[in-house]
Amino acid sequence: MTEAAGKLDFNEALLDPAGTFAEPMEIVERRDLTRSQKLQLLEQWEREARALAVAEEEGMTGGEESMLSRVRRAIAALGGGEPKPPGPSTKHG
Repeated sequence: MTEAAGKLDFNEALLDPAGTFAEPMEIVERRDLTRSQKLQLLEQWEREARALAVAEEEGMTGGEESMLSRVRRAIAALGGGEPKPPGPSTKHG
């Protein structure tokens, strides 16, 4: 979604950031969102990406960079913390 596409419904985007934005860095680049809103969206996306990573691990897929890595880089671009090293992708971690 681009800024030209219209005003963003933040609450709707928060429910499904991956369905609203093609890439995490799109959130970082938005001028109509506060830093706090950007971090909320990215943190929600990170939770979803983490759950997906667990599912993919069980299916043993791989090869391309994970969405989780891209979300973490976007969070770091906002100064939301150091990029976290990939931790254990388990159902319990």
